Amino acid sequence: MSEAAEAGRAVAPAMIELRKLTKAFGSKAALRGIDLRVAPGESLVIFGPNGAGKTTLIRILASLSRPTSGKVLIGGLDLATHADGIRRYLGVVSHAPLLYDSLTAEENLRFFARLYNLPAPGERIAGLLEQVGLSGRRHDLVRTFSRGMVQRLAIARALLHDPLVLLLDEPDTGLDPQAAEMLHGLLVQLSKTPPAGEGEPARTIVTVTHSIERGLAIADRVVILVGGQIAFEGRTAGLTPASFRPIYDRCVGGDR
Repeated sequence: MSEAAEAGRAVAPAMIELRKLTKAFGSKAALRGIDLRVAPGESLVIFGPNGAGKTTLIRILASLSRPTSGKVLIGGLDLATHADGIRRYLGVVSHAPLLYDSLTAEENLRFFARLYNLPAPGERIAGLLEQVGLSGRRHDLVRTFSRGMVQRLAIARALLHDPLVLLLDEPDTGLDPQAAEMLHGLLVQLSKTPPAGEGEPARTIVTVTHSIERGLAIADRVVILVGGQIAFEGRTAGLTPASFRPIYDRCVGGDR
């Protein structure tokens, strides 16, 4: 790459930028000086062993936890001073689905549509239920859904306001293989589908997962987090599960 190209790449705007990010819980450091940039439209997958700081990082990005030090910029806004404005950019899927069991799938989405002040959301809700394969269950109570169906509805909830940034924290946790495969197919589709807004950049996705195969299938770039630090960062072009596993094992060592 030429020097001019490198310079242009270095100053390219980021949808997400972390500068010297740290997070400590008492005397325990969960994140240790993370520097990371995620471009608009990029799909970043974060791997790492248990306790590496992955969920802590996602919670900070989602404005659910404050860093101990460092800076977080999303869409050019500083999370420390513009958290309310940043939340309109974000869709979050975590271990907790944030759905109401006593409401139907459609009623859940209509409730969240009111929270987002979405005008006339009927068409948007119908389209999302179709996209996640739940249009035939739109009038069924969520408490009758399988774990996989709940996660698909949680993704529909996260996409309801057409966010520019989608944050996914191990979305297939607790799913049986068939449900996990169905959810993975949806994530592959989302990683290639831009938001609906005309002139908007493609959706930026950050995913935490333990599955190397599924992670590589949706990623443009991968990060391995170990002990609260980035041990590896690279693009997925040319990477296969077979070639990536030795890299992962080398970074993680005995820390599983």
